[in-house]
Amino acid sequence: MNIADLLKTHRNAFVPMFEPVLTAENSVYMELSSASNTFEGLSETEIDAEVFNRIDKAGAIAGVGGYLENRSVYRDTELFQGDEERCIHIGVDVFMPAGTPIFAPLEAEVQSFANRQVSGDYGPVIILRHRLADFEFHSLYGHLAEASLDGLYDGKPVASGEKIAEIGPRPVNGNWTPHLHFQLVQDMQDYHGDYPGVVRPADLEFFKRNCPDPSMLIIT
Repeated sequence: MNIADLLKTHRNAFVPMFEPVLTAENSVYMELSSASNTFEGLSETEIDAEVFNRIDKAGAIAGVGGYLENRSVYRDTELFQGDEERCIHIGVDVFMPAGTPIFAPLEAEVQSFANRQVSGDYGPVIILRHRLADFEFHSLYGHLAEASLDGLYDGKPVASGEKIAEIGPRPVNGNWTPHLHFQLVQDMQDYHGDYPGVVRPADLEFFKRNCPDPSMLIIT
C-alpha cells in the first residue's frame, strides 16, 4: 500500500484541518506557477496584497493550490540553487491570515520540528508521524508561527483534531506571504526537522510517489 491508496480507502478517518472547514465553495485556486507570471516584479507587500485581494474578490476564506507547480519564484533564493535548480513544488499551499489555527487531521506523534530561519525556508516547521491500518506515513506543516513550537518534543502524542500550530507571519515564516505548506511524506529518508518541499525536475518521479497530492485532506 502507498499513501495515495490509503487516503482513498480510509478518507473518513481524517478530520478537518481548519475551522470553518475548507470546501470548494469557500476556497479559491491560487496559482503561482512560472507560466502565470502573476507576481513578477511585485514587492513583498504587493504580493501579499494581491494574494489576499484574490481571496476576497472570490468571496473565499482561503487560497489553495500549488501541487507539482513549476515556480520561478525560487530563482532569486540561494536555498533552491545548486547543480540543478529546485523549482517543482511538491506540497499544497493554503493561503490564510497569519494566526489561523491548524488542526491535526489524524492521531499522531511528533516526528520532529525545527525553526529554519533561512530566507525562503520553512521557518517554524512540524513533522508528524501517523499510523493507520498498519501503515506509517508523515505530514509536514511549514511556515508556522514561532509559538507553534512551544512545548514540543520528539514523540509527543497528538490527538486527532488537536490544534497543533498557527500560520506564521513574515519574516519568521521563511519570509513568505502567510500560508501553510502542507505535505505528505511516506519515507522520511532520515530527515529530521526538515524534508524537501521543492525539488529538481530530474527527481520528480520519486517525489510524486513519496509525496502524493494531499489536497483531499485540505478541502472536503
